[in-house]
This record gives sequence, structure tokens and C-alpha cells, in this order.
Amino acid sequence: MRWVRVAGLVLALFAAGCFVGTDGEGEPPEGDPPASAEASPGEREDGTMSVEEFQGDIQGAVDVAEGYWGERVRGFEPVRRIEAYRQDGEVACGGQPLTRNNAAYCSAGDFIAYDVNWAVGAFRQIGDAFIFYLLGHEYAHAVQVRLGIRYRYTIEQELQADCMAGAYIGDSVKAGTLTLDRGDIDELRQGLLAVGDDPSQPWFAPDAHGTAQQRTDAFFEGYEGSLQPCELN
Repeated sequence: MRWVRVAGLVLALFAAGCFVGTDGEGEPPEGDPPASAEASPGEREDGTMSVEEFQGDIQGAVDVAEGYWGERVRGFEPVRRIEAYRQDGEVACGGQPLTRNNAAYCSAGDFIAYDVNWAVGAFRQIGDAFIFYLLGHEYAHAVQVRLGIRYRYTIEQELQADCMAGAYIGDSVKAGTLTLDRGDIDELRQGLLAVGDDPSQPWFAPDAHGTAQQRTDAFFEGYEGSLQPCELN
């Protein structure tokens, strides 16, 4: 997935005090994440490998999200910061430490935090499109807070955020600000499969996000239909 810089603007991919609990996104489907973000790059058929590419895609995904929601939410304010961490408890949300293998939007501090080792591992195993989804999903939670959207069940909040992430990517592709490379759609599907709940988890559980099929369906409803199926009103 590629994004372009135009006129100075980059265009193109959980507990008390946190947004509807800590938003854990699970582990990559195979293997362990690298020991650090500075680890030697691996090899991928699509050329996605280096830490520099990862950092560029993180920034690109954030900039695309800010531009996208800035055009659609009156008086929109970007989140205060995007923060990487490496250890359990290195970052806290509302007094509760965030854990490894995780990404979260924290409404208490209005920031997005992610385990950089886990994210780099997913980036190398799945591809760069997953990073645009990951940041898009967490940014969607920030937008939900800004719009005052709260559901009774966590799964409703999470599936709506998946739909919103799909709309952000799909609309950006349609506008020509994101360009899909060969394999990006498969990377998005693979990433969604990796973050689905175990089928045995009750849908009403406090940390339920949805099965792989539910999350995939929600994302592609937004990807194909923009924000209308996300029911923001």
C-alpha cells in the first residue's frame, strides 16, 4: 500500500479510563515478534521488510487518518500523540498498564499506543496494509469518542471501528490518495483473520471484538460502502 505527499500533506493505512476497555488486537498468525524494532529486517515477497518502511507506514497511516476524519467531522482535533512501547506497563491508560501484543486508543490521555515489537512482527509477516488497518481501527475509536458514540456491548463498538477503518481505507483508495499494491487486499483479510476472537468467546464478553468473519465483514462493508453502513448517526 502506497501513499503520496501532496502540498506538504501526507495522503495515501482497553480498562478504567481507557476507551471501552483495553483494545487488544492479538498476535500475528505465525511465529514470534522480533526482539526489538531495530532487529535485522526479514524478507518478504512484496519487499516489505525494513524498520524505516515500518516507521514511514505508521506516519503515513496517521496522516491519512487525520486528513480523512478532518474532512468528515466538524471541528475535528487529531489525537494528541501516537506512542510506541516495548514492555508490559511501559505505557498506562488511566492508571492501568498496557500489555504486550496490543494496540489501544486511550481516551483518558487521548493517545494511541502500540507494542512496536508486535506491530513490526505483524508488518513483516502480514504486510504493510495491516499497519494502515491497525492505525485506522484505533483512530476510529478516537472518532467515536469525539462523536459521543457509546454502545452497551464492547463488540458493537469494535465492529463499528472495523467498519470505520474500512471506510477510511476504501474511500482513500477511491480518492486516489492511497494506492493498493498487488496483494494488499489479501494482507487486509489475513490481518483481520489474525485479530478475530476465538469462536468460543461469548459475544457479550467485556473484551469481545468479534470473530474473524464478523470483523472481516464489518471492515469490507465500510471499505465498499463508505461510512453509511457504519451507522455513525
